[in-house]
Amino acid sequence: MTLLKLTSVSKKDSGIKILKNINWEINNNENWIVLGANGSGKTSLLNIASVNLHPSEGKVEILDHILGKTDLRLLKPRIGFMSTSLNYKFRFNIKTIEVVVTALTGATEPWWDTFSSSDWERAQQLLGNMGCGKKSDQLFGTLSTGEKQRVLLARALMPEPEILFLDEPTSGLDLGGREELLMVLSNLVNEETSPPMVLVTHHLEEIPVNFSHLLLLKNGETIAAGKMSEVMTSKNISECFDLNASVDNTAGRWNIHILKDGE
Repeated sequence: MTLLKLTSVSKKDSGIKILKNINWEINNNENWIVLGANGSGKTSLLNIASVNLHPSEGKVEILDHILGKTDLRLLKPRIGFMSTSLNYKFRFNIKTIEVVVTALTGATEPWWDTFSSSDWERAQQLLGNMGCGKKSDQLFGTLSTGEKQRVLLARALMPEPEILFLDEPTSGLDLGGREELLMVLSNLVNEETSPPMVLVTHHLEEIPVNFSHLLLLKNGETIAAGKMSEVMTSKNISECFDLNASVDNTAGRWNIHILKDGE
């Protein structure tokens, strides 16, 4: 089953083409990494794919709907989205569990809505899955950056989305916080009830274990796309980042090594 299909998608901003003729298809049971240098168009592509942004040209089909020909109010709850920018949309003293449960209404406050006991139970369970079960009544503003990121992941999963987009989820985390989040994401990949995920990053070492597919972007264009085992090559990574590089995989995690001239 095809969940997402982009056909000849381009995006212009202030007259500059930041995405150029992107063709991309995501099927059920695929978990994708979008990898590229800063300025390669990753975030713009993610925003278009998650229907947060319209392309300048091309066609976007997601969950059997065509962008521009469907009511986004009905489609949006089926699409999960996580970004570090959400950190700043919540007041300091909102409870952590309230951050999660309000995803059901798309609000940043619980004041205007009534949630069922099963809603609160699901929010608590998701926090537990993220390793934050004991933080449910703690003020969101007092959490560490890593804890906030895992809470926002729980929030993205709260409405039971059919596809989940993650915009640089490990950004700003220290080594411990990064590894905790990557472990959570790797566990999600292996759960049958988890939605297919699309994760944007510009660091190979931030790719969770068991993600199946890879899209490489450079200057708004696709370098390569397909199965991780076929696309993650030293040649492709060198071209993508303008480096003389070698990549390898250790215990499921990717690493990059910069080679000297002649190596």
